[in-house]
Amino acid sequence: MAAASYFRCVCFHFILQLLFSKPAVPFSSIKSLPGFSGSLPFKLETGYIGVNEKEDVQFFYYFIESEGNPREDPLMLWFTGGPGCSAISGLTFEIGPLHFNMVKYNGSLPTLALNPYSWTKVASIIFVDSPAGTGFSYSRSFQGSKTTDTTHANQGYGFLIKWLLNHPSFIANPLYIGGDSYSGMIVPIIVQKISDGIEAGYEPLLNLKGYLLGNPATDPKFDFNSKVPFAHRMAIIPDELYKRAKRSCKGEYIEIDPSNIQCSNDLQAISKCTERINNPHILEPKCPSNRPLNKIAENRRYLIERYGESYEPEFRRFGCRNYNDFLCNIWANNKSVQRALYVRKGTVSVWTRCNMHLHYQKDVESTVSYHFYLNSKGCRALIYSGDHDMNMPYLGTQLWIKSLNLSIVDEWRPWLVDLQVAGFTRGYSNHLTYATVKGGGHTAPEYRPKECYAMFKRWISQAPL
Repeated sequence: MAAASYFRCVCFHFILQLLFSKPAVPFSSIKSLPGFSGSLPFKLETGYIGVNEKEDVQFFYYFIESEGNPREDPLMLWFTGGPGCSAISGLTFEIGPLHFNMVKYNGSLPTLALNPYSWTKVASIIFVDSPAGTGFSYSRSFQGSKTTDTTHANQGYGFLIKWLLNHPSFIANPLYIGGDSYSGMIVPIIVQKISDGIEAGYEPLLNLKGYLLGNPATDPKFDFNSKVPFAHRMAIIPDELYKRAKRSCKGEYIEIDPSNIQCSNDLQAISKCTERINNPHILEPKCPSNRPLNKIAENRRYLIERYGESYEPEFRRFGCRNYNDFLCNIWANNKSVQRALYVRKGTVSVWTRCNMHLHYQKDVESTVSYHFYLNSKGCRALIYSGDHDMNMPYLGTQLWIKSLNLSIVDEWRPWLVDLQVAGFTRGYSNHLTYATVKGGGHTAPEYRPKECYAMFKRWISQAPL
């Protein structure tokens, strides 16, 4: 629990600054967006919040009020994974009210449509670009652009406090923190900070109710070691190879002894079986990005006119799921879109959905102890797994939950949508719920939006799945 103790010792001076500086944070109400026909049928706000002492790190956010009863419905702060993937991922690919129309690119601006299964129908959601260098968030200094898991969590907590101070009407709303993928390394730390702040009597007194995570990174011992047994269960590798590797590697597939030749050979054989598998969803085709020269030449003038000489997005194969990435990059780099979102001019030269070149150090090895601590405090939690994800397999998630040694209060059973099995669930003591999403991938709502909306709506209203 040493790491957990460290994070509880929040810099008191920094908290005092957050509570009493009363920063003037500008935000903008948006009535319409390029690519969407007509006025937006929901309330959208964007803005920036400085999240470090010097305020040279500016987090950009999208806030959407609940389409139900925003004064009473829960408020959720949503973190996207990566690290370095923009909040637009959650907003348009997963749980937000918009999605891109999947039509072949013809040189015009990609268009948007409503998502009938948006989680904003029952909750107000803040989608934040974090850490610095993600989406439209930026740093005015090189030092501010350097981030670790620790600083990411500190800044995420600071963002929430400042946002609520500037939106005091939401302070009393039931509060949840959510995210997926790598956010599993950040969200539990932030939730513990909130919990400790409440116990210490920090103002504003937040109405924390719980947190939720989808296919979360938690601990490589569980997450990555589970990939080999997952491949075996999914008939990607044969029994003989799995048994041999399990024996030669002793169940450890990430930190192997270089002198263990048999283990290395077995893992190489497994790699040959899995190299053409699409890890985010093993049943979908693996679609590499491509840059057909004729397509680039055909659209080069269009791209230069809108984004400048340096911008040349990766062209994706139409018909593949990752074509969405291409459409998203075209849309978010459009100058009229950035003006409509009130993006500060000159802060981001080229927008990318996932920035893989952050100055980021992963300094938290495991968040299992945070889950244990939060459970001991009775904090509600929903952990869900798309069951066809090989990036963060459900097997690893189930193993770290098992390591908490919690009592089972609701035995393994199916949960239904439209009288069909949407997945399986199990309930644990102190309000921890685990669920699989049948047919879901790494970001389950992207693959099973209807089912995931039903899951979220039931859980957030404290009804059984």
